[in-house]
Amino acid sequence: MKNSPANRILKHFLKTVLVVFVLALAFGAYYINSLIPIITGYPAKFLCSAVFVSGREQAEVEAMDLNFSFIKYVKSEVNWQDSSVTSRFLWGKSTAIYRNGFGATLLRDVTAEELKKIQFPAIEKKFNPDTIAWPLGNILPDTTTLRDPSKLAGITEKIMTGGYNGHAFAFMVVHKGIPVAEAYQPQFNAKTRFLSWSVAKSFTNALAGIMVKDSLWDINRPAGIPEWQDDRKNITINDLLQMQSGLKWNEDYGNRSDVTVMLYCENDFAKFTYNQPLEYPHGKKWYYSSGSVNVVNYLMRQKLADDAAYYSFAKTRLFDKIGAQDAVFEVDASGTQVGSSYVYATARDYARFGLLYLNDGVLAGERILPEGWVKYTTTPASDSEGGYGSLFWLNKGGRMKTIPEDMYSCNGHDGQQIYIIPSKELVVVVLGYSPKPDRVMNFEQLLGDIISAVE
Repeated sequence: MKNSPANRILKHFLKTVLVVFVLALAFGAYYINSLIPIITGYPAKFLCSAVFVSGREQAEVEAMDLNFSFIKYVKSEVNWQDSSVTSRFLWGKSTAIYRNGFGATLLRDVTAEELKKIQFPAIEKKFNPDTIAWPLGNILPDTTTLRDPSKLAGITEKIMTGGYNGHAFAFMVVHKGIPVAEAYQPQFNAKTRFLSWSVAKSFTNALAGIMVKDSLWDINRPAGIPEWQDDRKNITINDLLQMQSGLKWNEDYGNRSDVTVMLYCENDFAKFTYNQPLEYPHGKKWYYSSGSVNVVNYLMRQKLADDAAYYSFAKTRLFDKIGAQDAVFEVDASGTQVGSSYVYATARDYARFGLLYLNDGVLAGERILPEGWVKYTTTPASDSEGGYGSLFWLNKGGRMKTIPEDMYSCNGHDGQQIYIIPSKELVVVVLGYSPKPDRVMNFEQLLGDIISAVE
């Protein structure tokens, strides 16, 4: 019978299944829609920088760096006429543009035309690096500090062929101030600018130190952000530098964690961060926060006289001083430099930066960082258990048990590393790509082998 109890139950069941299916479909579409700015924003920004800042080929970047998760299904178009990249996935798209001096910027709540009206201040190169001796220039010493160079040559070959469980794009070792190893994959060379990812945080530390040296900052005073009229008003610049601000933050790199939303959905990275509520008392709880570093860069921008002074600050007071004349510090759509993630520099530039800290803030006879800044930088944040200082990772907590305790480092996503080991007079630079957990490079083994090779 059509209206039998069994038929009524079946109809009710089918209606319920249909409703559940429609709701699941709607939720799925809503969720995917929330991810599309990230799914399309990541490759648009990454590829734009890789092509226009680093000079890489689109196909090579897509095969190596963008061949994962949803990202590998994104279709990207490089427009050489207007220096842009547009990436599409399903019904969504994102565009990033390149501007000379500013690098690549993902368009969020601003048009390309509006951004292109802003010009980077004209800054001339102070010298031709190919005519200047190391460390400021590219004329490398013809001597070595090594008793047996073949040992380090073997390590170099090993790391460049994946022997340490990772894929190194570039590798450099400086011992007692002299480069003793340097190698690149075939598509790269000594002129290639490599993405820093979170190594940029340590560059922000250097800029903060220069602000202190110029008497522009007292890092132990409240940051003074007008929006902080509640308990956040007590947060200091030091709290931000040591990642103990107490601001609510999620850095787990999940699909819509705070850091991915900031980098790929927001116009103003610092504002997104400083508008977060206070979750812990300031200065008491350590947890990693890319957002707090962008707040530091925002505070620099507010303190300096104008944007021309701000954009030339990193260039003239840090990059040029250490011989990194071609380094690029990219900005977000609001114009603030992305201190959490986006410095582009050569492997030699990263080595020079490591030397600056190895030499206590002095390079080529000039004091660039204030006296005592490196000691401050390598003093553990109170809640970090010896693992973190001021925008540098520390080994004082014994993270690498076989490596000297005085080692400290700049660590970036996908295998970007600068290791500084004062007791061994060593700087080690590794720039690479290790996208999978089972391919994370064994840096402790690498450093141990290098130390044995130079001793």
